[in-house]
Amino acid sequence: MDRQTQMTASLGSDELIPVRCTLMRGGTSKAVFLPAEVVPALESDRERFLLALMGSPDPRQIDGLGGADLLTTKVAIIGTPTREDADLDYTFAQVSVSRPEVYFDMNCGNISSAVGVYALEQGLIRAQEPLTRIRIHNRNTHTILLSDVPVKENHAVVEGDFQIDGVPGTGAAVKMDYHLTQGGATGSLLPTGRAQDIITVEGWGEVRISVVDIANLGFMVAAEDVGLDPSKVPTGPDQELLHKMDTIQRTVARNLGMAEGQLTPIPVIVSPPHDFATVVGDVVVGAQDVDIVSEVIGGQPLTLHKAFPGTTSVTLAVAAKIPGTIAYEVARKEDTHRVRIGHPSGRMEVGVHVAPLSDGTVVVKEASYYRTARLLMDGVTYVRRARL
Repeated sequence: MDRQTQMTASLGSDELIPVRCTLMRGGTSKAVFLPAEVVPALESDRERFLLALMGSPDPRQIDGLGGADLLTTKVAIIGTPTREDADLDYTFAQVSVSRPEVYFDMNCGNISSAVGVYALEQGLIRAQEPLTRIRIHNRNTHTILLSDVPVKENHAVVEGDFQIDGVPGTGAAVKMDYHLTQGGATGSLLPTGRAQDIITVEGWGEVRISVVDIANLGFMVAAEDVGLDPSKVPTGPDQELLHKMDTIQRTVARNLGMAEGQLTPIPVIVSPPHDFATVVGDVVVGAQDVDIVSEVIGGQPLTLHKAFPGTTSVTLAVAAKIPGTIAYEVARKEDTHRVRIGHPSGRMEVGVHVAPLSDGTVVVKEASYYRTARLLMDGVTYVRRARL
């Protein structure tokens, strides 16, 4: 009898199911990584399994692996590739903390940065020094992500001098490139065919929006258009603003022919560069160090993201380089292939190259950012059979 079998037997295998899992940090988020073969294939069984695994619904998630926060209640399911142009399949799941709900309608950029590291540490990908490129098929968006992971002696490098706001210390930089993901949800970078639209929102009147589909489907609104002082972004929104953003999100989804009440399209509030205090102590970010200031109102129920989602940083940065969008209107105009985003935890930089075509459309040639990621725990967790 091996050690895992002994552990299972001692804990009562008739009531607890052992599940192989790995806990990873990717950027400013954490997720439980699971081999695809341990996850039920049937959708209803899969959702019950993930809720039980994370301990949801419960504000503290005390009976599961969830971190009682939107950023730490995530799951990554990794399997063999189902596309010839990919090295592996990756499905992202956002598990609700307070509701018995699991969402699969979006990808998470922070967790994506840990996928390549996980694959290397689990021996799923052959390591190549000093940098291993991994082609990730994200099944949520049906697109290919490119991940460049630094490698030494067949392992992903952990230590380095790259620092990201929202994570203590420094680490090795993992590059993520999303330029192949444009139109993943709707088939078009600008799903409405326009850089800016005016929609009528019940109870609120007309609101200007820009809908952009790359990395994840999102829409931008100017802070002042939703009654928020631009100089107060980022800030903890009040209940009225959350209700308004929820109504706008549902309206945008309905106009796009999508289901309402999901995580996408992701609401993004934008304002011009200005000095602001972060949620991390008394740290102040100067206007000269950012090109646009923004906050994401995401999740279900909607709440303020304490950091900035990696995928949404791509959506926003690309929008900020497309003339006519609301993001372009408020962003600093510089002839560079970068956008520096100010957000609740500090700032992050996105490399972006948007090129115009002869027919008036644009093509994205680069949409990349760097994160740090590492293995936190590898082993066996136990799921209560009664919850399945």
